[in-house]
Order: sequence, then C-alpha cells, then structure tokens
Amino acid sequence: MSATSDGVSQSLTEGKRINWLNSIFLIGSPVVAPIAGYWHATTFGIGWTEIILFFVWYWACGLSITVGYHRLFSHKSHEASPVLVFIYALFGAGAFQNSIIEWSSDHRNHHKYTDLQQDPYNAKKGFLWSHIQWILVDDTNEQDFTNVKDLFADPIIAWQHRHIFKIGIFVGMIVPGLIGLAFGGIGGGIGGFLWGGLIRTIFVHHGTFLINSAAHVWGRQPYSQTNTSRDSFWLAFFTFGEGYHNFHHAFQADYRNGHRWYHYDPSKWWISIFSLFNLNKKLKRTPNGSIAVAKLDGRFERMKKLLARNNSSADFSDFEHKMADCRKNLRRKMLELSKKNEEYKKSIAAKKAELGRQIAEIKGALEDIRVEISIIFREMKVTSKTSLG
Repeated sequence: MSATSDGVSQSLTEGKRINWLNSIFLIGSPVVAPIAGYWHATTFGIGWTEIILFFVWYWACGLSITVGYHRLFSHKSHEASPVLVFIYALFGAGAFQNSIIEWSSDHRNHHKYTDLQQDPYNAKKGFLWSHIQWILVDDTNEQDFTNVKDLFADPIIAWQHRHIFKIGIFVGMIVPGLIGLAFGGIGGGIGGFLWGGLIRTIFVHHGTFLINSAAHVWGRQPYSQTNTSRDSFWLAFFTFGEGYHNFHHAFQADYRNGHRWYHYDPSKWWISIFSLFNLNKKLKRTPNGSIAVAKLDGRFERMKKLLARNNSSADFSDFEHKMADCRKNLRRKMLELSKKNEEYKKSIAAKKAELGRQIAEIKGALEDIRVEISIIFREMKVTSKTSLG
C-alpha cells in the first residue's frame, strides 16, 4: 500500500512538480522540532506555560480544522455566527493547512471523486501518498476554485485567503511565543513558540493526515462499501471525532461523524454546545431511518460477498426481493416513528396517551421487521454452509 519514490516520479509525469515550500516545512519540521524541544527542555525546563499553550493551541487549531474547515465550510453541515467563523479563520490559519478556500476545494473534490484519479489524496495510490505525499507536489496549472464560489462570498473567508501566511505565522507561532514570553521570560517565549507553535503544528498536521490515509485503510465499513472509507474509534480519539469516516462518506452533510450519543466526537459536541447559545444553527442530521437502511444494506452486501466466495453461482434474487421489502418497510416505519415522537413532544397531556399507543404499535411493527431481517440472514447463512458442504 505504501508509495515510495516511485510515487513522486509518477506525480511528476502526471504534470506535477515538487512544492519546495511545503516539502521543506513538512519534512523538516518533524526533524527540527524534537531537537529544538529537547534543547529547550534541558536548557530552560518545561513548565505549566508550555504545557497549557500546547494543549490550548492544539485544541483551538485542531477544532478549527474539524469543525470549521471540514464540517462547516466544506460540507455546510450547519451555520455559524461571524464570531465563530472569525475564530476558525484565525486558528485554522495557525494550523498551517492552507486557507479555508484551498482546503475546502481539495476536500470537496475528494468527496466528489473518492478513490478516483481526480481525488487529490486518493487512498488507492498508497498510504504515503494520501497521508502526506500529495501535499509535496503541485499541479502545474493554477488551482480551480469553481467548486467553492460560495466561500468567496464571505468577507472573513476571503480575507483569510488573501493573508493566509501572515495570519498563520502570527496566530500559530508568534502569539504563543508572546504569551510564553509574558509569563515565563525568554525561556517561556522560546517554549511558547516551540510547544504552542512548531511542535503542536506537527501533531495537528498528522492527526488530520491520518483521516486522509489511515481512515481509508483500517476499520469497519458498516454504512457503505462503495469506497475505501472506514470507521475507527481509535482514529476518532486522536482526530477530534473524525475517525467515523465511513459514516461521514455515506452522510457527508451530517454535522456529526459519530452519530450515536456515546461516540467520541468532540467536534459534534462543540457544534451542539454553541447551538445552545444561538452561535450555531440549522444543524443537519441524517434521519435514523436512512442510517438504519444504510447499515442494513452494508450488512446484506457483506453477506452476499460471503455467499459468492463459497458458491460463485449462488442465486441471490430471492433474498434480494425479500430484503427490498424489509428495507422499504424499515424506512417507512422509522419515518413514522420519528414523526410520532415529534408530535408526542409537542402534544398536550390529553393526546399523549393515544400518541403513546400509536408509538408502541410502530415499535412493535419495527420489531417484526427486524425479526424478518434476522430470518433472512439466517437463511443466507444456511445457504452458505450448504454450499460449503
């Protein structure tokens, strides 16, 4: 899966050239930063100033990428107040991952052309390519921003795009250095620059890069098997909730990546909390019925593949007809349940008893559908074992 120097050669033959600025920074910083960090630690020591600056800037820049660049600007999963947009613009620049406009353009192309040649970080080109190598080369032609015309209309985003490097250096490096200087003198200033700036940048970079690479290699595919995206709790833990990547590719407009309440997704919690103060609004959520149907489709496709491996001439038509009926009924009943639950919340006390009875009936029908689905899968397993025999 890995791409070596052959990947670079291939890139150059495809009309691309090495981006020396990106290459020097992305390859040089992981070499220089540990050496500089060790020198600072042994010369001045590491105090609370450096530790706090590291974590505050790590979360501020990381969430500005996941909540701002990704879910808000690239996917329009919700609307945010100008105050939050400005914060995302500042700390997103400090993450050193290009402007909102460039990042969103690449990401929209990634979703439009996932795993195809036009995908900027196509995972099928190898782990190294999708992780970092694609950033080290440039198209010889000027980048096309026609897919992000909507973003140019926002004055904050347009301003950030024009001044991205100045904002990035000031917010991402100079400000933590100045804060460190104010609280810890020369040693604190150097420490703020290194730990809140340079070293923190490396962690945020590779956390983001893991979603482009590892989230297309390791994990489960419960919702869609039409592309390489995968769900992984461990990646979610290290990437502010972005690791539920198969769900995200199936339902990219959803403001959540981890749609269950217990899924670790700090980005969705951030969006939800600020919606309580009216700083976020129009949060988009995928209907539970659509999620359930997608999960059912994924399970059915996996079972079909298992049957095909055991018996290449197996006939799936009967199972497909039965599952199509279950799929249609499941979606319909879950939509009915959702509507009745909303009615129940808004109803007066006199109507709650009747609505409660109707909800219980729908839940009973859903349970019958689930039993029918279980029977279909059981029959498919029996067919699989019979084929093996």
